[in-house]
Amino acid sequence: MAAMARTGLFISFEGIDGAGKSTHIDALAEALRAAGRAVVLTREPGGTPLAEQIRALALHQPMDALTEALLMFAARRDHIRQVIAPALARGDVLLCDRFTDATFAYQGGGRGFDWKSLSQLELLAQDTRALETDLTHKSLLQPDLTLWFDLPPAVAAERLVGVRVPDKFEAQPAAFFDAVRAGYARRAAEAPERFARIDADQPRDAVWCDVRAAVQGRGWL
Repeated sequence: MAAMARTGLFISFEGIDGAGKSTHIDALAEALRAAGRAVVLTREPGGTPLAEQIRALALHQPMDALTEALLMFAARRDHIRQVIAPALARGDVLLCDRFTDATFAYQGGGRGFDWKSLSQLELLAQDTRALETDLTHKSLLQPDLTLWFDLPPAVAAERLVGVRVPDKFEAQPAAFFDAVRAGYARRAAEAPERFARIDADQPRDAVWCDVRAAVQGRGWL
């Protein structure tokens, strides 16, 4: 435990709205704190004052896929510098509601934007060599574990009915979310050692058991 406490952990939560990310990110934070870890909860797009302003633009203003992608990575860069890098340098556990995989899923899968171009933006925005703090032996900052809450879009839509006024992404047709789901699957196939697929179409307790098992399997609980 002492050795682990000196090393920050980065866990991202991915999936379409309605998949149950928020419920389980809070539950995992409680479990990690009970285990003696300092935990930082954050989200993307957002997490800093600047990134939250960018979030409002991206979620509500019409724009093309490239503009969306550029805004997402601009918000991410500020988020990394202001929140993520300091948390990991302190040895905290950082739990992030979405990270770069969401950009590939939504802008790459849903919007159909070029995957290779997104990869180039990823390398530029997440290059830790341009940070003051040495976070990792790798130059590309990625989560240590990504929990992908995989849920059929039709089920997610049923869960969200009447919950809130949808933003421009939530208001997209079913075909868009099928493409987003395929984007997540492609991303997971590219980094299977980082991803843990969580079947989100289960009772809440069963989903939590899978989440906990994925984290325990890495020796972090």
